[in-house]
Amino acid sequence: MEQKKNYTLPIIMMFGLFAMISFVTGLTNPLGVIVKNQFAVANWASQLGNLANFIAYAVMGIPAGMMLKKFGYKNTALAAVAVGFIGVGIQYISGQAGSFAIYLTGAFISGFSMCMLNTVVNPMLNTLGGGGKKGNQLIQFGGSLNSISATIVPILVGALMGNAAQATISDAAPALFIAMGIFVVVFIVLFSMQIPEPFAEAEKKDQKDEHSALSFRHFRLGALAIFIYVGIEVGIPNFMNLFLTSAQDAAVPGMGMSAAAAGSLVGTYWFLMMIGRLVGGLVGGKVSSKWQLVTVATVAILFVVAGIFSSKETIVSMPAFTGSSFELVSVPVSVMFFTLCGLCTSVMWGGIFNLAVEGLGKYTSMGSGFFMVMVCGGGVLPVIQGGVSDSAGYMAGYWVVIAGLAYLLFYALIGSKNVNKDIKVD
Repeated sequence: MEQKKNYTLPIIMMFGLFAMISFVTGLTNPLGVIVKNQFAVANWASQLGNLANFIAYAVMGIPAGMMLKKFGYKNTALAAVAVGFIGVGIQYISGQAGSFAIYLTGAFISGFSMCMLNTVVNPMLNTLGGGGKKGNQLIQFGGSLNSISATIVPILVGALMGNAAQATISDAAPALFIAMGIFVVVFIVLFSMQIPEPFAEAEKKDQKDEHSALSFRHFRLGALAIFIYVGIEVGIPNFMNLFLTSAQDAAVPGMGMSAAAAGSLVGTYWFLMMIGRLVGGLVGGKVSSKWQLVTVATVAILFVVAGIFSSKETIVSMPAFTGSSFELVSVPVSVMFFTLCGLCTSVMWGGIFNLAVEGLGKYTSMGSGFFMVMVCGGGVLPVIQGGVSDSAGYMAGYWVVIAGLAYLLFYALIGSKNVNKDIKVD
């Protein structure tokens, strides 16, 4: 009788990589505030580092899927970690050189790494969980660690920045050193461990498939959903940060606050994402991905609409790290509503991914690569939101978010149904 394999260690390793992805990607949020002030650029231009990071997904998504298919999980992950070290190193050099162009180059290369890691982590956790509800459950638990990293980054960099109006990229150097150190440790640990290669084991050589992941309608619509979702997830906190650190407006309490305090409030958004993912992981084995997505998309729409239409004079107190201690700070109630959206965006990634690859079978690995292409939405939508914000104000920019959430609701209710069950996936 064949002994059942224990995948605990590989699962833990994938959780660690999930955290790595968030830490490096999250650096573009506070660095966007630095860039806006250091180079005196508009809101949309402050998102170019974020765009460079995410547009790399469009370039690397398909090659990453091909690497996963040809070289397996371990080798693809090792290559991704090495590339990530180089990318973050270049961002550090940009601080020494005071060059915006070098910074964008580093962000672009870091994006290659994050795309490759995402290509490995998501299908790996889904597979180790056996797909379905259990696969979604593992992705949600992994996402919780992702959120912990995202919570730490804006607080850490905000504290290092001090005065946002005077900060430069070189002020964030300690955070970049931490990221490079993490890459080194992960490379060593990953190199020394065994990782199962389920798709590689099942791969049939010299056999050309008649179909692909794109042959499935629910996958195509799911890929678009990921494009939109990542833009939503990134846009909500990025523009909350820009709004809070922008020039003081006497009519709007909370504007013009320190980078540390604003970063702390943004960190609260990511902290709530962690809470949401933990809850999602706990209920993921009982509630379908479809109804999870329906629920959170609906609630998120309500939160964003409430934030847009809330009176600027209505203020609330929220806990924030002001640079030396935690204390209550006064902010418009809209900030509270946008922060609460973290509870909703928390489980969207896992739900969309799980719905999109359900029933793909042997097409899952290449499908995951294409999925990563669409993550570039995390760079594209914030630039659009920035353009709207520049022309009509920060609150108007959040209508871009509402339009995206409406599509996610459509996908959960209608677009996620597999209408191509006649295609063989064995």
